[in-house]
Formats: sequence, structure tokens, C-alpha cells
Amino acid sequence: MLKGFKEFIMRGNVVDLAVAVVIGAAFGKIVTALVDNLINPLIAAIFGKPDLSGVGNFKIGKGEFHIGLILNELLSFLFVAAAIYFCIVFPLNKLAERRKRGQEPAPDDEPLTTDQQLLVEIRDSLRQRS
Repeated sequence: MLKGFKEFIMRGNVVDLAVAVVIGAAFGKIVTALVDNLINPLIAAIFGKPDLSGVGNFKIGKGEFHIGLILNELLSFLFVAAAIYFCIVFPLNKLAERRKRGQEPAPDDEPLTTDQQLLVEIRDSLRQRS
């Protein structure tokens, strides 16, 4: 039972997921700081309040509608998505394009040493005999 648990924990996807959660939490703090210290002051300069929670509120009968709260969450989502795209996705896509075009050598493209060349020849020779 413990062996199975150890194998589960040591799988690459579990470790990758754990790293992603930790990085995501740290990245969330960056986005929060960006919103609190840059976006909210801009909103306060335009609307007179540091957030949009008071914008577009109205009542119909006993129902209260808070359009500003929806706008706050929408803007937060857009800022997170933009930050992820421009800081992570876009640079990684550009790097992948460069590698595909051969502009940046892959780590495995280094020339082989004499010993490595000899081992490759031995391997190829053994394959031909099989």
C-alpha cells in the first residue's frame, strides 16, 4: 500500500501539478499587487472610487443588482489572463518557434565527444547484427 502511494506521489504529473499550484499562488500575489497598486488607483482617478463595486448598482423591487462587482471580477480575470499570456505563453511560444526554425540549438545538438561517437558506432553495429 505504501509502495503504491510512493509511486503515485513520485509521478511526474503529480509533482508538476504541485509546482503549478505553488507558482500560481505566488503569481496571484503579483496580480493582486498590480491591481491594488496600479489598476485601482487608475479607477479611483476616473470614477472617484478605488474599485467598481459602486458603479451601476440599482434596485428593482426587493432585488439589488451590483453591476460594479461583476465588472471588478471581469477586470481581474482579464488582467490575470493578460499577465499569464504576455509573461508566460507568448515568450514560450516564441522560444518554441525559434527552436523549430533552428535559430537556437537544442541542448542535445552539442557535438559528440570521441567516446560518445565510439559508443554510437558500437550501438549501431550491435543493432545491425540483431
